[in-house]
Amino acid sequence: MATQLAERRVHPVEAFRQALDTRVSEIKMALPTHISVDKFRRVATTAVQTNPDLLDGSKVERASLFTALVRAAQDGLLPDGREGAIVPFKGKAQWMPMVAGIMQKVRRSGEVASWDVAAVYEKDQFERLLGDDQRIFHKPHEEGDPGKVIGAYSIVTFKDGTKSRDYMPWWRIEKAKNQGRGGGSLMWTTFQDEGAIKTVIRHHAKRLPQATDIEAMFERDETMPTDEERVAMTPVQPVSRLDALEQHIANDGTYDPVDNPTAAEKRDDADMGEDTRDGE
Repeated sequence: MATQLAERRVHPVEAFRQALDTRVSEIKMALPTHISVDKFRRVATTAVQTNPDLLDGSKVERASLFTALVRAAQDGLLPDGREGAIVPFKGKAQWMPMVAGIMQKVRRSGEVASWDVAAVYEKDQFERLLGDDQRIFHKPHEEGDPGKVIGAYSIVTFKDGTKSRDYMPWWRIEKAKNQGRGGGSLMWTTFQDEGAIKTVIRHHAKRLPQATDIEAMFERDETMPTDEERVAMTPVQPVSRLDALEQHIANDGTYDPVDNPTAAEKRDDADMGEDTRDGE
């Protein structure tokens, strides 16, 4: 009884620190070399301090918080609200890599000079030309509400001066959104423009440096679409040590095929968007 009372007196943030300390080896296993365990712990602690709901057991399942932290570590990103964020949604903590973090991973390849991405709104001036003189022109509407999102594009300039472009109109973005859990996720209910941008980035990144790492990141992103019906029909086993690690920290020790798809489920809709790479 005395022990239970003592535990109740521990401040939630301190209790989180103590729990995180017991998982240092697991976090270290997942982190890339350029992020120290101490830095990750500091940022994670700040993240839960600024969002107390993450520490409220009546609002967020505790095991999901540490699963989300492991996923952030796997992606080599910090849950600092810029590279990525851990947010409560439907009783669980969800890891949400942000656009800035995803783009940062590709830039680390050393082959990319610049990367511009944006959502297009119905009141914007927008023009896309194909053929020999390919280009994208976009002048955002900045005087009040720009209207609904109608598309998103991605333009990468490589160190050698060549460019790679990708554009997805809203009907293609919506097709991706409606696959599986994506349509009802936090991304699409709260950050629709971010979701549109991440969708075109995901499609474009498959043809860019770090493509394999980027696709793995999207598969861990709980806010992005997954074809749940096909996944549910396929027996799934862990495919790596880090997959097994996610199982280990779950409360009931079960394996969730929706959050851990096999390679067969990692194929995207191949006909969405177009890409070109041309000399300047």
